[in-house]
Amino acid sequence: MNSNENFIPWPVLHFPEIHDTLETLHQWIQIVGKIRLRTMPWQNHSWHSTLYLSPHGFSTQAIPYRGGFFQIDFDFRQHQLLIACAHGETLRMELRSMTVADFYAELFEKLAQLQIQVAIHGRPNELETAIPFQENTVNRTYKPEAAQKLWQAMSKAQQVFTLFRSEFVGKCSPVHLFWGAFDLAVTRFSGRPAPLHPGGAPNMPLDVMQEAYSKEVSSAGFWPGSANFPEPIFYSYAYPVSPLFSEQKIRPNEAFYSVEMGEFILKYEDVRQASNPEALLMDFLQSTYEAAAVTSHWNRGELERATT
Repeated sequence: MNSNENFIPWPVLHFPEIHDTLETLHQWIQIVGKIRLRTMPWQNHSWHSTLYLSPHGFSTQAIPYRGGFFQIDFDFRQHQLLIACAHGETLRMELRSMTVADFYAELFEKLAQLQIQVAIHGRPNELETAIPFQENTVNRTYKPEAAQKLWQAMSKAQQVFTLFRSEFVGKCSPVHLFWGAFDLAVTRFSGRPAPLHPGGAPNMPLDVMQEAYSKEVSSAGFWPGSANFPEPIFYSYAYPVSPLFSEQKIRPNEAFYSVEMGEFILKYEDVRQASNPEALLMDFLQSTYEAAAVTSHWNRGELERATT
């Protein structure tokens, strides 16, 4: 992986500069994600609810609806939200500083114009503070440059995640954006069942958590941080986890195990400043997966693509 071939650099993510926009966007993508959740057929591990990266931003991709399709896209180039419908026109909303309540009202007004009827659970999930969307006048900041940098960082990560995914022939998730925690993730499965998950995520139904972790996994992703952890990071964890997992030697040297978070962490800034960011990140993904696979005794011969 030669970073010199990439014409788009890894953007600087200075958390204090993106924080307010990040919190507002998190609420907005929860609303859009919940629309997809309610209208898509169910898929294992809640994969039917996720969003995806596109050449312009975030996308629901095509959602089946009454014999056709509709799709909602965040465009961080033109800073618009697009609602495209197979049986009607494409409507647009300007992405600008506005309250979550105003975003919610305008979006559902546009959906009604397209004759799309959907009712969602009106509070965010996986957040400690779950103000109803229609009442949230707290989160209101949208800085176009911050939103664009966040999308660009995820786009760079997705390229590496996609290549990492290709090395695995067992069950593996798509590279997708979970709107609950606002993380871009890819998950490998051993093929074995996992013990019942104890739950613990705020404002998250226990049965959803238990189905999501019903199989043994090694999962990695990118998370832009939060007020309680103001640092964009790459992470990797296993479930169930062996007591030996945290003791494994991983790469690169900048990576470390966080007891508090229960996962290996590599700071985004360490990747961005590397001479070859893609190779550094791939090293982290591969070595942390190996830590999970070795300590949990995965059948790697059947799960990994043979290389010559």
